[in-house]
Amino acid sequence: MNKKILAKNTEGLFNYEIMDKLTAGIVLSGPEVKSIKNSRLSLKGSYIRIDHDSEAWLINCHVAPYGPAKNVQMGYDPQKPRKLLLRKKEISSLIGKSKQKGLTIIPTSVYNNKGLIKVEIALVKGKTKVDKRESIKKREVDRQIKRTLKQR
Repeated sequence: MNKKILAKNTEGLFNYEIMDKLTAGIVLSGPEVKSIKNSRLSLKGSYIRIDHDSEAWLINCHVAPYGPAKNVQMGYDPQKPRKLLLRKKEISSLIGKSKQKGLTIIPTSVYNNKGLIKVEIALVKGKTKVDKRESIKKREVDRQIKRTLKQR
């Protein structure tokens, strides 16, 4: 598959345990697409909200304005809500699952697939401090193993 990751939500992946993943398209303007393809976006603190019309929206995602399109992007809001393109069946399953206590929906990554910008979203559950410590320990052990393998 011709897939290039443009942004990852590392903070979200650290703070949450992934239960289920989905891929969604995203509605963007032309300059926003160019800016995202230049990896000028941040998923830090972003989440997915499903409104009363059963439409999924990406909230708090920062897409920097595209420099050469200053005249077109007058009054541009980099953190405006962006509509996600999902099937009704996918949205209804997300609504049902997210109503469970402690579950939320966040974007995990944004990638370019055959010229199209896609968002990978996940149904997640918050980690406890103990789980976070275990993640840190596991990461440190993996680093040490890689270092020792490089020395040989």
